[in-house]
Parts: sequence; C-alpha cells; structure tokens
Amino acid sequence: MTLTDSASEQGRIPAVDATTSGPLRGAWTHTRNDAPRGYIDFQRLDELWLHTGTACNLSCPFCLEGSRPGDDRLNALHLAEVQPFLDEAVDLGVKQFSFTGGEPFVIKGFIDILRYASERRPCFVLTNATDPLLRRAHQLLPLVSQPFPIRFRVSLDYPDPSRHDRDRGEGSFAKALQGIRWLHEQGFDVSVARQQSPEEDAEAVEAAFRRIFKRAGLPEDLAFTAFPDFGTPGSDGDSPEITEQCMEKYPTEASRAHFMCSYSRMLVKQQGRIKVYACTLVDDDPDYAADSLRDSLDTRVMLRHHRCFSCYRFGASCSAP
Repeated sequence: MTLTDSASEQGRIPAVDATTSGPLRGAWTHTRNDAPRGYIDFQRLDELWLHTGTACNLSCPFCLEGSRPGDDRLNALHLAEVQPFLDEAVDLGVKQFSFTGGEPFVIKGFIDILRYASERRPCFVLTNATDPLLRRAHQLLPLVSQPFPIRFRVSLDYPDPSRHDRDRGEGSFAKALQGIRWLHEQGFDVSVARQQSPEEDAEAVEAAFRRIFKRAGLPEDLAFTAFPDFGTPGSDGDSPEITEQCMEKYPTEASRAHFMCSYSRMLVKQQGRIKVYACTLVDDDPDYAADSLRDSLDTRVMLRHHRCFSCYRFGASCSAP
C-alpha cells in the first residue's frame, strides 16, 4: 500500500510522488526505511484534553512531560483563552473535557476553568492529589454540585510507599492517600494511575494496592490504569516504526477506534500561543500541532512518535475507562 493522491486532495496529508525515494519523501509520511507510515484519521470528537502546563509541585525523574516546580516548557492556561475552544468543542459534540499537567492544581486559574467546563460536559482530572489539591479543597468542594460530574485519577506509582516516595518525595504516598480519601468523602469519583513494570504480576500488584486501600478506609474496588514508561520529552524510546502494512492488524474504522488520536485532541500553550495536538503523548513534537481545533480534526495523524507504539501494541490510553 502507498499513500494516495485522493487523501492529499482531502487536505489530510501532502501529496507524495511514488517515484521519489529517500529523504525527499519526508520523515512524516515515511519511515527510515522509506516505507509508508501507518496513520490514523479522525473519527469523532469524544474528548478534548487541556494541558494546564508543565509546572508541578513535584519533580519526578520519569515524568513523561518533564514537569517540575516552576517549569514553563508548556505554559499555564487561563479561562479567557481556552473558553472559545471549549465552546467550539461543545458545538462539535464533545462528550468529555479532560485535564492533565504538570499538576493542574498548581495553576492559579484552574478552578475557574474546571468550573466553566463542568457546566457543559463531564470532566476528568489527572492529579497527584497532594498539597496543591488539598490547599484548594475549599474552592473545589462547591464543584461537587456542578451540572456535570468531575472525576479524578490520582497517581500512586507502586503499592510500596518507600518506592513511590523515592522519586516523588518523602511523604508523597501518604499525602496522595489523604487526597484520595478527601475526594472520595466529598462524593467525587476517584481512580488510580500506577506504574507498570516489565514482567509484573498485575493481579498481585493490584491486590497489594487494595490491602492498602482497606487499611486507609478507602473502597477496595477503586479502578486502576497502568502505564508503561513513556520516556521523557525528546527521547525516542527506540521503538519499532509503524508502517501501513503494520496497520493491517487494525483493518477497520472500528478496530482503530482505540487510538486516542481517532477521538481526542489536546490544547497546549507554548510560547504564549494555544496549539491543538493530536493526543496527550506527543506535545514534544511540533509536527503534531495545528493552529485550530478544526484544522487538527482534518489532519491525518501519522504514527511517527515513539509513544505511538504503546497505543499500537498495548492499546495504551490516557482516557478514563
């Protein structure tokens, strides 16, 4: 299979001369071995992510965003600049607004954004649930009664507090449990994001977590999402490249629907400008950015980023289950 002129006429990808080989074809559309890349076309806008910025109260060496206190690789968002995107997404039929960072609760105006968004659609927030969230508890509590529910996913890397705290800082595990307990007691839905280790026994890992939850007075049936090591920004991960032939594993639109770039987009602020990225995992590659939401939806997403392989092989997704 090769990339077709008809797709180029639809504005999704640049035309490719099939007689041209080597670097002139471009790394975006072809692999290092000059094979046509695998790709995903947009199907529907189920989810719009908002990246609140790479500032965080923690400095985890494994962070896929490279977040740390005071970091500004990705700038903090403000309500006035994201409001038009939220309104447009509603017009396009979006089903959920989701938020990631950094740590969203570090951002001064985050509660204002969350309030506006949850008046229009259900919301989903990724957080470490430590000091920034607890300091804003009095601002967050009134949002329990918003027209649409707000769910939270809290990072607890391992069912071993000392191993968790080794990278996140002493006391972080206990503080995260405190945050989970507070969210649960107020009536918010909470799930847990954990680190996935090679050759792990997933059932044993999650059973160990559930014993911790029970001792902490939390529901033992909290949902989990396990994430592999995605690498830090700018790393290539040495992952295999995905070709059009590889995509024969997912021959139909329905079988490609698990790829986040088929149903979601993410707002990112860089150098003071809002960009729309294909998904939550590729904001270190500007080739995945568009200037507007509609332009992003009309752009074919080439599976070039090394993190695309996690979606291809494992069905990895940052979205809520």
